[in-house]
Amino acid sequence: MKVKAITLFKTQNYLPMPDVAIASSWKEKLQAEFDKEYFVKLIDFIKEEKSTQTIYPTGKYIFHAFDKCSFEATKVVIIGQDPYHGDGQANGLSFSVNEGVKIPPSLVNIFKEIQHDLGNPIPKSGNLERWASQGVLLLNATLTVRAGQAGSHQKKGWEQFTDAVIRVLNQEKQQLVYLLWGAYAQKKGAIVDTSHNLVLKAAHPSPMAANYGGWFGCKHFSQTNDYLTARGLQPIEW
Repeated sequence: MKVKAITLFKTQNYLPMPDVAIASSWKEKLQAEFDKEYFVKLIDFIKEEKSTQTIYPTGKYIFHAFDKCSFEATKVVIIGQDPYHGDGQANGLSFSVNEGVKIPPSLVNIFKEIQHDLGNPIPKSGNLERWASQGVLLLNATLTVRAGQAGSHQKKGWEQFTDAVIRVLNQEKQQLVYLLWGAYAQKKGAIVDTSHNLVLKAAHPSPMAANYGGWFGCKHFSQTNDYLTARGLQPIEW
């Protein structure tokens, strides 16, 4: 069930966009965050940015990760940092791009590792909604960015919000797989209880990191599926 953003906030003044949607289970789990002062200030900031700047992803996709992968369906968590900041790239899912957009280098390397690990052909589309619909929460630490300015919406409140997402998952769900690629994701995922979840770490798949070792050959995708299958859960079709 999808819930319109107007139900998420106390007043319509705090809507980032009128057509944002989020799964009802996430709305319930995160309502306390939506009501906090930092989040109200964050939405005010986004509204101000939107009045003078182009921001990505477009409004309806800001909470897309929580719309395409409900709380109860979540089996795997992949933590990214920022949305892509190029025109038409970001769709609200970490590492993912819209249909018809050239696949970014980090995602190319992800697909290469999947091919090496599982033998899957490299897809033509970089839209990872197909993963999200299977229970992969593609979570960026920061959910918006100013066009052409990487990191421009960091330290505005998004990190506090996405920390709360990881915290509620860690407190209320077990037997999840967390894929932490690079130092930033590993630091953000440090709170995860490794005794009740599988936490896999590797270098970031960006060319600068991946080409120096620690990404290729990590076999995170087969390890994820082995863990899920061993617990009677459906593996991910990567």
